[in-house]
Amino acid sequence: VQLQASGGGLVQVGGSLRLSCRASGNIFGALVMAWYRQAPGKQRDLVASITGRGTTTYTDSVKGRFTISRDNAKNTAYLQMNDLKSEDTGVYFCNANWRLTRSDYWGQGTLVTVSS
Repeated sequence: VQLQASGGGLVQVGGSLRLSCRASGNIFGALVMAWYRQAPGKQRDLVASITGRGTTTYTDSVKGRFTISRDNAKNTAYLQMNDLKSEDTGVYFCNANWRLTRSDYWGQGTLVTVSS
């Protein structure tokens, strides 16, 4: 599985961005998709995840502002980010986990910069 992330950029505080992550292959529906964030000088942390059936989880700091979704027909996961704050700045990584084989896949990061 190869993951291609896109959608990062520079946005002002309070603005919005949508990240996309397209996966190769034919097992997308079986993958748990997730977005991680790595702020400058910090570890990579889980932001949100979504199962193949659409069950979602969010870290507390983004609840009510971010929405993770997926389109299984397009092999693509999304992260809609609204009301962005400066602390949302970081490199966002797309992750796919295939529980059947305990395999983990990572896309390249996409940089999100929120300026005040």
